[in-house]
Amino acid sequence: MTADLVARKVTNLLAPQVLVIAMPPLVGVLAQGWTGAAWGLLASALCGGVPALVIASGVRAGRLDSHHIVDRTRRTGPLISAVAAVLAALVLLILLDAPVLLTATVTAMLAALAVTVPITLRWKISFHAAVCAGTVVVLAHVLPPAPTALAGALVVALVCWARVRLTHHTTAQVLAGAAAGLLTTLATLTAFGV
Repeated sequence: MTADLVARKVTNLLAPQVLVIAMPPLVGVLAQGWTGAAWGLLASALCGGVPALVIASGVRAGRLDSHHIVDRTRRTGPLISAVAAVLAALVLLILLDAPVLLTATVTAMLAALAVTVPITLRWKISFHAAVCAGTVVVLAHVLPPAPTALAGALVVALVCWARVRLTHHTTAQVLAGAAAGLLTTLATLTAFGV
């Protein structure tokens, strides 16, 4: 495989939509079994599913270039829908007394959006890197921390490489994204005491 093909595959496999849909049920099942997985499915349907539908609709209508929204100027609408969906998920999880780790995870998603959305309106910070780094932090809370963090750091580095390789981001943009995802997620989980 050529480097560009590998980069495209990494970009698609570890896209924010994919991680936000897959991570909550996985975290739920690892933390609290099938009950946790059910809570995770609710979170992933809202936090990942709703924005994915909005983006897919935009791509089909020709308003968006791809599900990666390479054109930064086209990100505002989908990001507003993502923030609204994450807020709705958070409200539901709180009202329905969901497990703390899942509520903290969705809060971390909202915190990361609070940092990255204003930045992307002026500068193309990498959501791929932010979501991937945040996912690693959450997974390190339900899997053995040291090996998860080490393997996760390699995956984050691979995602950053792929985004730069495809010229969708600069090195500074992927590093800023990874830092934003890492720090907001760490801060949120610490605030929740998990």
